[in-house]
Amino acid sequence: MTPAQPAPTAPLPVPPLHDDAQVPDYVRELEQAADYLPDDQRAQLRRAWAVGAAAHVGQTRKSGEPYITHPVAVAKVLADQGLDVETLIAAILHDTIEDTPLTYDGLVSEFGETVAELVDGVTKLDKIQFRDRQEAAAESFRKMLLAMSRDLRVILIKLADRLHNMRTLGAQSMEARHRIARETLEIYAPIAQRLGMNLIKAELQDLGFRALHPWRHAVIEKRLRTQPVVRRESLVQIEAQLAQRLAKEKLAHRLVSRVKSPWSIYTKMRAEHKTFAQVMDVFGFRIVVRTVPDCYHALGVVHAAYKPLDSRFRDFIAIPKANGYQSLHTVLFGPYGSPIEVQIRTEEMDLIAERGIAAHWSYKHGGDGPNSAQTRAHSWIANLVESQRATGSSLEFLENVKVDLFPDEVYLFTPKGDIMSLPRNSTALDFAYAVHTDVGNRAVAARVDGRLVPLRTKLASGQRVEIITAKSSTPKPQWLEFVVSGKARTSIRQQLKQLEHEDAVQLGHRMLDRALEALGISLDRVPAVRMDAYLNEFRYPRLEALLADIALGNRMPQQVAMALAREAPGKPLRTPGGNMLPMSQDKILITGAERGVISFANCCLPIPGDEIMGYHTAGKGIVVHRLDCPNVADYRKSPDRWVPIGWDRQVAGDFSAALRIEVDNRPGSLAQVAAAIAEAESNIDRVEYLERDANIAVMRFAIEVSDRRHLADVMRRVRRLAVVLGVQRM
Repeated sequence: MTPAQPAPTAPLPVPPLHDDAQVPDYVRELEQAADYLPDDQRAQLRRAWAVGAAAHVGQTRKSGEPYITHPVAVAKVLADQGLDVETLIAAILHDTIEDTPLTYDGLVSEFGETVAELVDGVTKLDKIQFRDRQEAAAESFRKMLLAMSRDLRVILIKLADRLHNMRTLGAQSMEARHRIARETLEIYAPIAQRLGMNLIKAELQDLGFRALHPWRHAVIEKRLRTQPVVRRESLVQIEAQLAQRLAKEKLAHRLVSRVKSPWSIYTKMRAEHKTFAQVMDVFGFRIVVRTVPDCYHALGVVHAAYKPLDSRFRDFIAIPKANGYQSLHTVLFGPYGSPIEVQIRTEEMDLIAERGIAAHWSYKHGGDGPNSAQTRAHSWIANLVESQRATGSSLEFLENVKVDLFPDEVYLFTPKGDIMSLPRNSTALDFAYAVHTDVGNRAVAARVDGRLVPLRTKLASGQRVEIITAKSSTPKPQWLEFVVSGKARTSIRQQLKQLEHEDAVQLGHRMLDRALEALGISLDRVPAVRMDAYLNEFRYPRLEALLADIALGNRMPQQVAMALAREAPGKPLRTPGGNMLPMSQDKILITGAERGVISFANCCLPIPGDEIMGYHTAGKGIVVHRLDCPNVADYRKSPDRWVPIGWDRQVAGDFSAALRIEVDNRPGSLAQVAAAIAEAESNIDRVEYLERDANIAVMRFAIEVSDRRHLADVMRRVRRLAVVLGVQRM
C-alpha cells in the first residue's frame, strides 16, 4: 500500500541501532514470531527496521499510523510462515526503493545483493505511464511474475503485503475497497492456491468476500456461529468413532474436524444452486499420520468404519496436484445420512498443504534442495514467463494467467507415463501445447487411450494422450474457439500473426510487382538508394513491412510503384504504347488460404470456380467478390482499388455458400434435406426459415463446400428428394 505522504528527498544517513527501550511493540511481536532464527539474524531484523523507519520517517498510512508499521507487519506474516531472514529483511524494506531516498546500491552495501534483488522484484511500476488503472495493474503483475522467475520469495512478500493490506482495508474508500477485494479474489488468492499456500489463500478469500459483499459475509458467519446443537453433537460422535478405530489399529495420528469458510460456502451455494443447510450437511475431518504407508492403513480403517462412496475417492499422493498438494480424499456415508469428507496425509504433506512453497524454508532449514511444491511452482512460472514474451499486451497476458489460475484441474498421462496437469475442460490441443509449442503448432489429431480423436476433444483425468503431428500442419484461427489454457491461446495467436504477416508480405510483393510491370520496371531494378529513401520517408523498418501494408490496403500499389519509378503523382498509368492500363491483365492467383489478408464478401459468397474480382480495403486487405455480385457496380467507381485476381490451380479448404431451398412443409422435411447435404460431405453452419405457411417452407442453408463442382453435387442430391420443390444458390 503506497504511503499517503510523499517521501523526503534528502539523502538519509545510516541510523544508529535502537536500544530495547526505544523498540516499539510491533517490532517485538515480529522478533517473537521469528524466534526460530538465531540471535545474530534477529539482530539483523532490528537493523532493517531501524533503516526502514528512518527511510519512511514522516510518512503515514491512511489510518494515520506511521508507514513503517505496514512493512513490519508484512514481515511478521512471513515469520509466521517460517521464512528465512533475507525474506523478512526484504519485507521490512519492500517499499523503500520506490517511496524513499534509499537506493538499490544502498541496500546492497547494507544487507547484500539477495535482499536488494528481492526488494527490487517487489517494487511497483509507478514511473511508467499507462492508458488506465487496469493496464497498470496488469503490467505490474507481469513484472511481478518476471521477478518471481528469478526468486520465488518475491511472490511470498507480495502475498504477505496483500494480506496485510486486506486486514487493514477499512481506511480505504468504498470504491478502492471493492477494487482491491476483486483483484484479491481474482488474482492473489488463486496464486496462493496455485503455490499451495492454503492458509494465506483462505484468509485472502475470506477478507476479500467480507470487503466485496459485507452483508452476505455477515449472514453466513452468523449462521456458522449458531449451528444447531444436533449438528455439533453429530460431529463429536463421528470424531470419537474415527479416533477409536484408529487407536485400536495403533496408528499414531492427529484428527481434526474441518469447518467450511464463509467464502467456500458462498461459492458452493452459487455454483451448485444449494441452500445453506444443504452445503453445511457435510462433516469434514482431516487425519494426519506419520508415513505414506500409514495413510493407506488409515484409509482402510475409515472405510471399515463407514461405507465409502465409490465415485468420490481421489489419490493425490500417487498423483499430486499441480501445486504439489498431496493427500488421500474419500467421502463416507455417515450414520446420520450425511456425507463425511475425510482427508488423510502425513505431517510433511500437511505442512506443504498449508504453506505450499513457503514450507521449503520452514520444514527443512538449510535443507537439500526444493520440495515438490517449489519445483512445480518454478515450472509453472517458467511457462508463464515464456507465455508473456509472446503476448501482445499486459491485459491479454493477465487474462491468460487467470485461465491458468482456475482451481480445477485434470491429470493426464503422456505415452511415457509422465503426469501433466491442465485446467478443467482442456482439450487434446491444450495437451499438445503443454507438451511443447512445436507439438501444438504441428498437431493434426490425438490418440486418447489408444482411440483416435479430433483435437477439440475434451479430456478427463487419468486418460493417456498421444499427439499426432504433421510437418505441413499449421495453427487454424478456429483453434482459438476451443482451447482453454493460456499457453495454447498465446502460442496460437503468435503463430497466426506470423503466418498472416508472411502471407501479407507475399501478396504485397505480387501486387507491387504487377504495378511496377505496368510502368515497365520490376522490383529488382528499383535502385537500392531510391528504395531506402522511400522506406525512410514513410518510416518502414524493412521492405517486408511496406509489402504487408500494401496487402492490407494501407498503401495503394500503384502509388508506391509511381514513387519508386519516379513517376509524377496523379499521372495516369499508361502502357508503353500510350494506352490506359487495363486493370484486368495479369491476375494475381489466390488459394483462399491467405490468412488475414484476403477475405470473402458475405454479400455474394464466392467459391473456387466463380469469376471473381478483388476490392482493396484499408486495414482489411483484399475483399473478394463474384463478378456478378450486385455490389460490383459500386466498386467500378473506384478503379484504383480494383485488384485483378483469379483462383490458383491448387485451392484447398472449405468455403461458405448459401442455398435457398423450398420444401413441402411437413414433419421430417428439414431432417431429409440436412441428411442429403451431409451425404454430399458438406457441413451445415446455420439454417433459417425465410418463409413458412401451412403447405410450403422456404429455408436458407449456410453450408461449406470446396468448389463449384462440390456445390453442384450438393444441389443435385437435394433436388432428388421428393419433399424438395426447388433449390437455388443465393
